[in-house]
Amino acid sequence: MITMALFNNKGGVGKTTLAYHLAHMLQRMGHRVLAVDLDPQANLTAQFLDEDELTQLWEEPEVTASSAPKSIIDLDVRPVRIVPGTGTMATAIGPIMEGVGDVTLFDPVTIEDGLWLLPGDVELSVFEDRLSAAWPNSFLGKDIAALRTTTALHRVIDHGARSVGAEIVLIDVGPNLGAINRAALLSADTVLMPLTADLFSLRGLRNLGPTLREWRSTWQGMVLPKIPERISAPRGLMMPIGYIVMQPPTRTDRPAKAHDRWLDRIPEVFATSVLTSGNPGPHDRSFEIATLGHYANLIPLAHDARKPMFELRAGDGALGGTQSAVRRCYSDFRDLAVKVRERLAFIDPTLRRS
Repeated sequence: MITMALFNNKGGVGKTTLAYHLAHMLQRMGHRVLAVDLDPQANLTAQFLDEDELTQLWEEPEVTASSAPKSIIDLDVRPVRIVPGTGTMATAIGPIMEGVGDVTLFDPVTIEDGLWLLPGDVELSVFEDRLSAAWPNSFLGKDIAALRTTTALHRVIDHGARSVGAEIVLIDVGPNLGAINRAALLSADTVLMPLTADLFSLRGLRNLGPTLREWRSTWQGMVLPKIPERISAPRGLMMPIGYIVMQPPTRTDRPAKAHDRWLDRIPEVFATSVLTSGNPGPHDRSFEIATLGHYANLIPLAHDARKPMFELRAGDGALGGTQSAVRRCYSDFRDLAVKVRERLAFIDPTLRRS
């Protein structure tokens, strides 16, 4: 099993849409994939689950299949996905927040065969202050409560992945460098960075690289050696495997050469700010995995159909020339998934396919 966080501390780069489609494509390539929503906005969860399921998951956890709305339990529409005992990342850390115990572990939601979700929750944001307070106390190694807090998200993810035999875990996180994201990224073996070619993404990279190195060094040097064996703890690798350029919608007030100017600067900033010494130089684009279009005309259709953009059909409203965009989208995400898998396979050779 290998974990990968999709992260950029600049928002609005299409990170969640990328995570959703990459999870689906990797599953269609034969991998067992677990998607984890650790962004308190819970947008990834909202892409996977419909409104009735979200209502049941967030507001009515006591609802059973026999009393659920017909739209949820009617097997002619879809199999039951929100079963009794299903939780969210917020309910998982509930006992820690209340001071009455350790994390509550639960099995992921089955999206379809080979694809699962650990759902997010807007209430996860309350964990920020608790994590911030636990971080310095973890350095001492004697505060078991602090160690259980800093490893809480990892242990929920690890249990969820093992319970379904996931090969690849994709972690979606919010666009900031706060305590929740620190705990989430420490749980990631690798980090994939979606970017847009603009000033804000470049400034985000300049902050991101040094922060990841500081978190890794502190965790591996000061905290990890002091964690008892009985507490499952992440390795804190956070290895950058590359970046993806997400193209913005076409704008007449933003000339193409302005986009290209920032695009040309990304390799240098990535090399000097994110990578460690001895890696490729500032003009080496080997860490640029792909450039993805915006697919603006497909997004609303996919949202209404509740399926990936690359699986839209005529019955979903993808008519005429839109089908060409669907085929191009499929080709783009297939190529992307293959390239991402190749990079992950350097760390976990079991991912290689003949």
